[in-house]
Amino acid sequence: MVTTATRTRLPLTGLTGCCSPGDVTVLDQDAAIQLATVLKALAEPTRLRLVSMIAAQSPEPVCVCELVEPVGLSQPTVSHHLKVLLDAGILVREQRGKWAYFSVVTEALSAIAGALQPR
Repeated sequence: MVTTATRTRLPLTGLTGCCSPGDVTVLDQDAAIQLATVLKALAEPTRLRLVSMIAAQSPEPVCVCELVEPVGLSQPTVSHHLKVLLDAGILVREQRGKWAYFSVVTEALSAIAGALQPR
């Protein structure tokens, strides 16, 4: 599950070079581990495409059946990729009969982007 990353102000001392950045805001260890887990889920081309396709349909959820043909993979393979994204907190799932519909968690994408922004 993606949450807002925790940043800690740390003095960066003992650096060699022409100047020292002074106090900067950096991710703490737990936030870095959590963010790395989410980024690993996104760091696969098919998963990145799936998120892009689902986000493009926002706010309407997208049925897994609509994602199979565009990515050129079997339904079980697409479902596996969607589960990885679901477990990472990037997507939410809604069951409608036998079909699963997916939506992007916009807060999760904002948290990812925010964690990487300079402060």
